[in-house]
Amino acid sequence: MLTYFLIGAAIGALTGVPIGPVNVAVIDAAYRHCLRRAIAVGFGGCIGDGIYAGVGIFGIAPLLEKNPNLPPILYGFSGIVLLMYGLWTVRARPVKTVSGVEAQPENKKSQHVVTGFIIGFALIVLNPAAIVTWVVIVGPFMSGVTAMEGLMAVLGISAGSFCWFTFVAYLADHGKKVLGDRAVWITRIVGYLLIGYGCYSLGRAGYLVYMLTPFSG
Repeated sequence: MLTYFLIGAAIGALTGVPIGPVNVAVIDAAYRHCLRRAIAVGFGGCIGDGIYAGVGIFGIAPLLEKNPNLPPILYGFSGIVLLMYGLWTVRARPVKTVSGVEAQPENKKSQHVVTGFIIGFALIVLNPAAIVTWVVIVGPFMSGVTAMEGLMAVLGISAGSFCWFTFVAYLADHGKKVLGDRAVWITRIVGYLLIGYGCYSLGRAGYLVYMLTPFSG
């Protein structure tokens, strides 16, 4: 059982390395808000990864094959969400700090955790690339495992994903302290990356719709 957990942890960490929407959102949360919120974003992302991994491992992939109209809808919705989030991020500024500690009321801290979790979870759930990664690729790789082995793999994937996102959060938080006021440029770059992901998702949605039309061939 431990073997499947470790395999899952390695997969979860490695699939988090390529820069994707959750990595970008973790960096944005660390620069504009706080480390707590950045970790919460990563936690939401790792829960989403775990859910999709479970969907893939336990054989729900045929659902996507039977519903070819579903992927373009997901890509289109994801593109709109990412574009809006990216535009908002470009215009936003980091929270003012005092001696390295955010000047915010105590009751705002729990809001950061909840909001961060929702953002991270939504970016995974609404990201078709995550569906492809976990359902189409990882699912068949883990085919034939027992229910307990699959569960351990899912827990490992979530743990590995969370470790990676937490590592990114700490790096971003440290960078904010080093850069100071110049960190505003990092948030703008992050926003442009999100806009880029949004445009890609919308373009992908359009391409899939075109491929599904009778005259495309």
